[in-house]
Amino acid sequence: MMIDALKNDLLLRALRGETVERPPVWMMRQAGRYLPDYIKLKEKYSFFERCQNPRLATEITIQPVEQVGVDAAIIFSDILVVPQAMGMEVQMIEGKGPLLPEPIQNKNDLQKLYLPDVNEKLGYVFEALTLTKKTLAGRVPLIGFAGAPWTLLCYMVQGKGSKTFDEAKAFCFSQPALAHQLLQMITDTTIAYCKGQARAGADVVQVFDSWGGLLSPKDFEEFSMRYIRQIIDALKGDCLTIIFAKGAWFALESMAGTGANGAGIDWCITPALARKFAGNDITLQGNFDPSRLLSPIPEIKKAVREMIDAFGTHRYIANLGHGILPNVPVENAKAFVEAVKEYSLETA
Repeated sequence: MMIDALKNDLLLRALRGETVERPPVWMMRQAGRYLPDYIKLKEKYSFFERCQNPRLATEITIQPVEQVGVDAAIIFSDILVVPQAMGMEVQMIEGKGPLLPEPIQNKNDLQKLYLPDVNEKLGYVFEALTLTKKTLAGRVPLIGFAGAPWTLLCYMVQGKGSKTFDEAKAFCFSQPALAHQLLQMITDTTIAYCKGQARAGADVVQVFDSWGGLLSPKDFEEFSMRYIRQIIDALKGDCLTIIFAKGAWFALESMAGTGANGAGIDWCITPALARKFAGNDITLQGNFDPSRLLSPIPEIKKAVREMIDAFGTHRYIANLGHGILPNVPVENAKAFVEAVKEYSLETA
């Protein structure tokens, strides 16, 4: 299939460490819950209907490109499609979040899982990526994504969201051999899934380790980083890669050592310290507090300028430090994006 040459390749250039006129900007969870047009679709279709219908997923993916002006599209999907593909039931409960009614607790539970044929089980994501790529017609790059194995284990063992994921941690600490068996199964599935995303049109794949910060540095290395490393290694030559491990800023040096092109950071670390830990051979992404988007627009623009001043424009992608909140007004999201686009070294 012929794909138009990219008209805006700022994101790719920033990830490769090339010189850019200004930092590229996009927002995690930009395709979804804060956009009125998304809410209309949400009223008509269930969550997984939205994910599994390539036409709907494409429409949702492109909304923020057209309505907010971001420099990249990220495919509308969910990290929990991987446990689904491995044989687990996943429900999305409105107002409560995910529910996995039969969590993994022992060897018998683990034996019910399987390594799926990703084309068969996750082909709808690949179709959505291909359709999105075609519909974008080279306007901006397309980002694919997957959950990190540790974060997926958290849901698969805990069975639902949690602030501490204590049951998931207890599983790892009391049954480490079983935990590593599960983590490796997730990793193998995720590698095949991410490679499929790259073939389907993803220019970049971001690995989300939403719960990485719940682990100590030693445990993060054992139960998360060693598996993220496998995924990044496997994708070299297929697409560019970003690791986002919320709260795990202590591992930035390890993330840089994977050869990933980018590392996302949350708002709990200064740009100077993040750069010191990460070194100069990886692009940093972040780290605006999503709640700050509830500030008056002049305050948002001022804070964005200060953020870019602190990071510098080289090897940097402007983003939030986590996903955009559902109560953020669209005009505030636009102000965030516009402030980055208006940034220049002369006015810094």
